[in-house]
Amino acid sequence: MLYWLYQNTPIDSFFHLNILQYITVRAGAAFFIGLLLTLFFMPRFIAWAQRSARVQPINEYVSAHQGKAKTPTMGGIVFVASTVIASLLTVNMMNPFVIGGLLTLVFYAYIGFTDDWGKIRGGDNLAGLSARAKLTFQIVFGIAIGLFLIYIAKLETGFYVPFIKSSLFDMGGWSVAFWVFVIIATSNAVNLTDGLDGLATVPSIFALLSLSIIVYIVGNAALAHYLLMPKIPAGEVMIIASALMGSLLGFLWFNCHPAQVFMGDSGSLTIGAFIAYMAIIGKSEILLILIGLIFVIETISVILQVGSYKLRKKRVFLMAPIHHHFEMKKWAENKIIVRFWIISLLSNIFALITLKIR
Repeated sequence: MLYWLYQNTPIDSFFHLNILQYITVRAGAAFFIGLLLTLFFMPRFIAWAQRSARVQPINEYVSAHQGKAKTPTMGGIVFVASTVIASLLTVNMMNPFVIGGLLTLVFYAYIGFTDDWGKIRGGDNLAGLSARAKLTFQIVFGIAIGLFLIYIAKLETGFYVPFIKSSLFDMGGWSVAFWVFVIIATSNAVNLTDGLDGLATVPSIFALLSLSIIVYIVGNAALAHYLLMPKIPAGEVMIIASALMGSLLGFLWFNCHPAQVFMGDSGSLTIGAFIAYMAIIGKSEILLILIGLIFVIETISVILQVGSYKLRKKRVFLMAPIHHHFEMKKWAENKIIVRFWIISLLSNIFALITLKIR
């Protein structure tokens, strides 16, 4: 809507809206719209969820979390919806990368919602989508997004790594398979991290901020040329990311310890998929390892735990993902959360520094 107003307001009008042509201005507007919508709707969602017993089934093996058994879940639906509304009010819908970003949000919110709803109705963490069904949905939607990027958005298929100014090689048709892997890995990594109050929320905001800067740079010919980065007309997607950051900040108001609501798979899978989408269009798939370092650490801890137990019948950690390991070691929940936030902040700062080293 804001971009439409810019396009349809006469230049000599008293209410000249030329300022709305700037991505940064509309990104700021999207941030606050997403924030305010989430702050408005979340208390109402929490009240409805408590009345109708739409609460989070708790893993019986995590005794410290049994007190959270009556906490509403599926809050991700609220901040994802707020993000979509804020985006529609501020973006240029003629940009194909914007359409791809919105599709990513909707597709993976659908998977998360279906899984959350099954868990709530069944009253058990195992009552949602089966692992095979969830993975199938993720692959199908990932392929759809990959094909959209190649054939509609015309995204180049070069493979880029940090510190090198040009692509190492052209992935061609294999790029879809690579992008599907990135999307699935990231969405599941954020999902694994979402185990403590606010633990996944703040690192997600940091990652979105870093990727917003990258996407804005590749979308700006002058900045991309100066920093020796590929030129991709995807800068508008920064507005969607800004809307999601604002919505996540509003969600954090209710999700900080002790949480009044959990995001559920509706939120974590969606956030992870969108972070991956931004890394893909910003040609930062490998840099994403640093941008999402906390998510990577959590995922590796699970892989090591499962692998070690299958091969040696021994556990590496007291419990996985690793945040549960520290809980078992009697660390206070707030201490774990804040220290993970600090690690995430530092890794994102370093990731942004690498942009200049090419």
